[in-house]
Amino acid sequence: MGFYENHILPRIIDSACSTKPILKQREKIVPQAKGRVLEVGMGSAINLPFYNADNVEMVWGLEPSEGMRLKAAPRLSQSAFPVEWLGLPGEEIPLDDNAADTVLLTFTLCTIPDFAKALEQMRRVLKPGGKLLFSEHGSAPDEDVRKWQDRVNPVWKIFAGGCNINRDVPRLLKESGFKIESLDTMYLPGTPRVAAFQYWGVASER
Repeated sequence: MGFYENHILPRIIDSACSTKPILKQREKIVPQAKGRVLEVGMGSAINLPFYNADNVEMVWGLEPSEGMRLKAAPRLSQSAFPVEWLGLPGEEIPLDDNAADTVLLTFTLCTIPDFAKALEQMRRVLKPGGKLLFSEHGSAPDEDVRKWQDRVNPVWKIFAGGCNINRDVPRLLKESGFKIESLDTMYLPGTPRVAAFQYWGVASER
């Protein structure tokens, strides 16, 4: 990985993913995590302050970017529970079957190239009765916005670390064998409408 990927891009992503509206979205989902947690795309560990430490045994942080892991170091040093890095992409989760009580996805599914394989891996490692918690942006319900998402996406993902703004998150979860137990949506305020539509909720294995 080059200088941009290890030093510039992590700063850009950390800043973009820690705006006040996005932090409010994280606050809705992350505290629900329990037990042994797999956080997919842990990035710079923005979620750490939102965990309820009393309910969390440990967290596996799946993050392939060395630059993001380095960016996370100051936050990890203040963690109230153990965090173990897994330096692989979402398509390659190096955990045993039924290892995690919770899988956490926050603003991550948009960046995984083979999202179907990654979701299959998440389902594999999630214990029976476990929960997949998600807060993601994606395809908007309004046709005019969707058209712009499709137009902008090829260029957007080049400059945004592979981020896709037009993925239908609930459909992808259902097609991968998850049952959505709760789902809320909204356009995030203070965000360009083309990238503002949010999904958040809880899913489990069907």
